[in-house]
Amino acid sequence: MDLELAFMGAVELGKNIARGRLSPVEVTKLMLQRIEKLEPKLKCYATVMAADALKDARRCEREIMRGRLRGPLHGVPVSVKDLCDTKGTVTAAGIPMFRKNVPDRDATVVTNLRAAGAVVIGKLQMTEGALALHHPEIAPPVNPWAKNRWSGASSSASGAATAAGLTYGALGSDTGGSIRFPSYANGVVGLKPTWGRVSRYGVFPLSETLDHVGPLTRSVEDAAVMLEAIAGRDRKDRSSSSVEVPDYLEGIRKGIKGIRVGIDRNFATSGVHPEIKKTLERVIRTLRSAGATIVPVKLPMVEEVVDAWVPICTSEAALAHQATYPKRKSGYSAVYSGFLDDGHAVSGMEYARAQITRKNFQGAMQAIFQSIDLMISPVIGMLNPTIKKFDALCAKEGGLMELIYWTCLDDMTGVPTITLPAGLDSNGSPLGFQLVGRQFEEALLFRAGAVWQKAADWRGVKPPLAV
Repeated sequence: MDLELAFMGAVELGKNIARGRLSPVEVTKLMLQRIEKLEPKLKCYATVMAADALKDARRCEREIMRGRLRGPLHGVPVSVKDLCDTKGTVTAAGIPMFRKNVPDRDATVVTNLRAAGAVVIGKLQMTEGALALHHPEIAPPVNPWAKNRWSGASSSASGAATAAGLTYGALGSDTGGSIRFPSYANGVVGLKPTWGRVSRYGVFPLSETLDHVGPLTRSVEDAAVMLEAIAGRDRKDRSSSSVEVPDYLEGIRKGIKGIRVGIDRNFATSGVHPEIKKTLERVIRTLRSAGATIVPVKLPMVEEVVDAWVPICTSEAALAHQATYPKRKSGYSAVYSGFLDDGHAVSGMEYARAQITRKNFQGAMQAIFQSIDLMISPVIGMLNPTIKKFDALCAKEGGLMELIYWTCLDDMTGVPTITLPAGLDSNGSPLGFQLVGRQFEEALLFRAGAVWQKAADWRGVKPPLAV
């Protein structure tokens, strides 16, 4: 029973709590017990907030007993990536020298989760400064499907902890693919929202104009309620959007009859592993049988846009770290130092050229989305790599570009994406794919995700290292 409860969906758990069948306190205790048991093996949590979580769970229980229901997440334990500020609790952003950084306020996304009644149980480990690799002093989170496989970057533990039943949902961030990679690697759902849909106030930046904050969950419905909880205008983040936040669960079962799904077969298959190609074809058949029309499209400027991501991200990262780099260079790894040095070396003309490329690509994609409603593509071109293979990829010249080739385009345009599990590959690691939508049309992504989820029915499978 405890195992089934630990892997229950957040929406289902919330319903049981609201009806008095389950106690927020007992569920929080169960989750803390699982963390205590599995954390030495899986290494997902930078900080476990046990005392605060139990205090909040007791408050939730009192509110629910009095009939004051906050919504579907009321009393549900969740976790946040360790670049989201939490009042009174360390936020280190995967950088050991920041372990004494104790914010005096919550990030807006954390405030919003608490306002929705969620119980924040801890801060999840991540790569150094939200780039590709973990700092040498930090043990990387372990993929619960196989300990020798990559757990993703940069929201590595957001994916691993969610897959392992160590939280009912997590927040991650995505600058070049960092919600989608761990979702793919760990077999969970990841929603990268439209840029501006979710406030970034109190979230340590990698790149201010590329960063997105979004949920990683075990189901499409859970991603929908988490996004609804954190989305919306925030006066503390002037870049946040005033576009109304819909009820994402309403209409999630409407299906996709008549929806036009685009695919650039050259983009989706060149350099892509055969098992991923077969997965995409299986998804296309499923969507078509659900009433969608498959439309061929041609993505322009792909290599040019991938190249333009680099000067934007590196220079904006250098700006984000100006208070500590190069003054405290010894606190950074050689890899991250080199990344920041590259940012300092970007000229104004290079940055301008990259932004012009970005704007041209945004316009081109808007034109393409006049003839389609969604687009399907891989997350990465390879099966989930071993840790050794991933490290070799990062050390290889152009390796980062190879990694983010299928993902960074959507950070450059700021459009929403959903990453969905698609079973296991021949190595026993998760497979997945992504759907891309128009700005602020996350609701359609959830509808399409629900269609695939029903057809694929992956949710009963539990990672072997988590049971």
